[in-house]
Amino acid sequence: MVSVLAPRVESLSSSGIQAIPKEYVRPQEELASIGDVFEEEKKHEGHQVPTIDLKEIESEDPLVRERCHEELRKVAADWGVMHLVNHGIPDDLIERVKKAGEVFFNLPIEEKEKHANDQGSGMIQGYGSKLANNASGRLEWEDYFFHLVYPEDKRDMSIWPKTPSDYTVVTSEYAKLLRQLATKILSALSIGLGLEVGRLEEEVGGLEEMLLQMKINYYPKCPQPELALGVEAHTDVSALTFILHNMVPGLQLFYEGKWVTAKCVPNSIIMHIGDTLEILSNGKYKSILHRGLVNKEKVRISWAVFCEPPKEKIILKPLPELVSEAEPALFPPRTFAQHIQHKLFRKSQDASK
Repeated sequence: MVSVLAPRVESLSSSGIQAIPKEYVRPQEELASIGDVFEEEKKHEGHQVPTIDLKEIESEDPLVRERCHEELRKVAADWGVMHLVNHGIPDDLIERVKKAGEVFFNLPIEEKEKHANDQGSGMIQGYGSKLANNASGRLEWEDYFFHLVYPEDKRDMSIWPKTPSDYTVVTSEYAKLLRQLATKILSALSIGLGLEVGRLEEEVGGLEEMLLQMKINYYPKCPQPELALGVEAHTDVSALTFILHNMVPGLQLFYEGKWVTAKCVPNSIIMHIGDTLEILSNGKYKSILHRGLVNKEKVRISWAVFCEPPKEKIILKPLPELVSEAEPALFPPRTFAQHIQHKLFRKSQDASK
């Protein structure tokens, strides 16, 4: 049996349609909260996603270093998302990573199809569009390219784009530096919980086992952006997620009962705390609900790197030091794979109600 692919969202966008297919229209209760992203981004009143300056994260001066760690801890506990500046990854490398992804997505669709994934057979790496994995059958207005980028010995290079020619070099270098940044962040967050400095990193697999998966999200222009979402509301399953974007707004965070649009902060990397750290910290660090808006005028591209524990080797559960009679464990023990299954099951249950 030949599986019929949903058309790429890029094809729909460039076909000149005035109305989006009904599978992309969000449920009625969501529509009231979807506004014009450019207007939303201009708003100065209300909550704003915090910016954390990492310049002093490894300062020789213990007081200066502790101040940086404390700011990081507070935002991880309150928001679970932040703009990181002075993160130590060169701006020119970041620009080259973004350029390489843009060049790939500017290739003709038939070229990109050579890298197509096959979700039905479990081959999730490669070029794809979201299949509906919930009972409501709603689709998201995005195409993507997904692949494991670190550790290097676990990569499948046959999937990586050959065009542009520097894609592999810049993506590999970025992944290596991001892995180092993840260690610095996890160390500071461990200290923030009163744990040994290497504890959280060890709990998510350490250098050998923690995986960095990159997903380049491509959100084409949408003729009816008020009816669609680029990515529906979710929390990340990862330990940490690092995001670059092409300076087109779209990310929204659900904070204190309202959707807050993230500003575009030059030379920053957006970082999310994911479910994995929320579980290990017994809820002290937050995995925030977020979603992506689309627009009529500009293509939005984002580069998300998910830092994930191995699927089966580690049991995720609140660390014993953070559990007491006064603060019982908020999460049952599960492997990472079981956590993902649990979320998918809950999502399909919610959608069928």
